[in-house]
This record gives sequence, C-alpha cells and structure tokens, in this order.
Amino acid sequence: MRMRRVLSLALAAATLVGVSVVCTVSAGAASSPNISRDDCTAAGGQVVARPYAGYVCSLPDGTTQAIT
Repeated sequence: MRMRRVLSLALAAATLVGVSVVCTVSAGAASSPNISRDDCTAAGGQVVARPYAGYVCSLPDGTTQAIT
C-alpha cells in the first residue's frame, strides 16, 4: 500500500513538471521577436502597414513580425 502511494506521488510530481515545461516552451514559442525595418529588408522581407496595427515585416517564408 505504501509503495503504491509513493509511486502515485512520484507520477503526479513528474506530470506537474512535464506540464510546466510544456507551458514554458509554448509561451516562448508564441511570442514572436520584433525586427527593425533595416533587418526586414536585409532578410528579403517587405514592410507592410496595417490599419490600427502599425507596421509588420512580411518575410518570404510567409511569416510576419512586428516592426520596432
């Protein structure tokens, strides 16, 4: 009985650690880095104005990044 309780606590702790690592990685991946206008054009991108949203850099691979 005691061994089962210890194993369940270890499994619960491992699950919590796994969830926190996944959330941290997801949060880091979700935020896109900002880029300057010069870096945008040097990378082959195009500066695009969006109404009420400012300027973004549209890169050749289809991604967009905020202009700083």
